[in-house]
Amino acid sequence: MTARFEIRQTPLAGLQLLRRLRLGDERGFLTRLFCAEELLAAGWDGPVAQINETGTGLRGTVRGLHFQHPPHGEVKLVTCTAGAVLDVAVDLREGSATFLKHFAVELSADNACSLLIPQGFAHGFQTLTDDVRMIYAHSAPFNAEAEGGLSCRDPAIGIDWPLPIVNLSARDAAHPKIADDYRGLAA
Repeated sequence: MTARFEIRQTPLAGLQLLRRLRLGDERGFLTRLFCAEELLAAGWDGPVAQINETGTGLRGTVRGLHFQHPPHGEVKLVTCTAGAVLDVAVDLREGSATFLKHFAVELSADNACSLLIPQGFAHGFQTLTDDVRMIYAHSAPFNAEAEGGLSCRDPAIGIDWPLPIVNLSARDAAHPKIADDYRGLAA
């Protein structure tokens, strides 16, 4: 079998950056967005329960930081199919050596990269261009009662957003900062 992904470990254990290898000819190219067999080695450990698409029109918009509380945690495969974003994952795993550390990377239609986010991470992004499209594959269905969020402006996380935040939903703006006694998400 020909590998369709180049898998790169990030500084946060379990968080993987994937480069989708393009096959092409004079007609154009093909990239594989998901392959259960290949992604098993990168940490995908469940079925695909949902695939969602978001569209964001305005450059500088921030979405997130979102997560699901246990036992409704999920693995996410996040891909940008139009435009570009700064994609961010924050380690919320209780007892993790990288607890409250974040990893940020540009995902774009041009660079063919995806981020494989394990359970126990919050996720968000800022659009670097207008008219962004994102595809999310989820290993578990969304559970509204288990939804959690953190402030994207929390200095305890220290995300250096590259652009002024020009558009933030009321729901995301209301997410709390991390409390001093926050212990994280249990496994």
